[in-house]
Amino acid sequence: MNAPRVSLLGLGRMGEPIARRLLADLGALTVWNRTATRTSGLAAAGASVAATPAAAAAPITLTVLTDLVDVEAVLDGPDGLLAGWARAADGDRPVLVVHGTVSSVRVAALADRLGPLGVDVVDAPLSGGVAGAESGALSVMVGGTDEAVQRVWPVLERVGRTVRHLGPVGSGEVAKACNQVVVAATLSALSEALVLSDAYGVPADALLDLLSGGLAGSEVLRQKRDRWLTGDFSGGGSSVNQLKDLRFVTEAAAGAGLDLPVATTVLGVYRQSVDDGDGDLDHSGVVRSLTRHARQED
Repeated sequence: MNAPRVSLLGLGRMGEPIARRLLADLGALTVWNRTATRTSGLAAAGASVAATPAAAAAPITLTVLTDLVDVEAVLDGPDGLLAGWARAADGDRPVLVVHGTVSSVRVAALADRLGPLGVDVVDAPLSGGVAGAESGALSVMVGGTDEAVQRVWPVLERVGRTVRHLGPVGSGEVAKACNQVVVAATLSALSEALVLSDAYGVPADALLDLLSGGLAGSEVLRQKRDRWLTGDFSGGGSSVNQLKDLRFVTEAAAGAGLDLPVATTVLGVYRQSVDDGDGDLDHSGVVRSLTRHARQED
């Protein structure tokens, strides 16, 4: 029995390295990207390039797009995924895998919409950043029906090293919301520690070395250390996306009737960073806003 065809839509900072790994492991992959020039490297490596989302519609279709509105934008119309799946009529129900960090409520609603149309949805947000995407060491947080998840599991195991099925559609996004609370809080705490140490003349590099060797050590510190020391916050996971994710955290908390003071606080920290004009910088750049406002007089 032949393995099902796989496609990936969205060749941004995460999508492109994931696509390269899948192409190498699976031997074949169809890709689509809104900016077609980004497909040239993968085409040279042997990937099939689809001119439209409809042409990329495969039994297993992965989307690595920023938000659910971007996923919805590639579904409808004559060039959309739904039209492509209808024309293909492969027999098996296609599975749409949403890798982006999106609203757990809205992705469940999307599954309810697509189910009667013959399409299953699996939410599978990722953690580990670009480095994890390149090495295959991502954590993949999975929500969906047992049958749909079983079909895509061999692909998900190639996307990440730690893959867990957590429950129905939306469960993966709830887990990612939990992840983002920890990431945002850790980035904020380390940035604030650097503001405090700087006020007393404690060398930043020595402080980060000491934190790394103790209980305060973390993957966040390991990956972001050089950014704090050099002040280079270009590229990377943006503060505006971190703020977006934290809004999903508060949405999920409200849905469960919870008051989460840490999440609420770091949402305010990142809102200030974005309001200060640092939204496109790496989210470790929140230290700039914390420094700016810590030194202001009341």
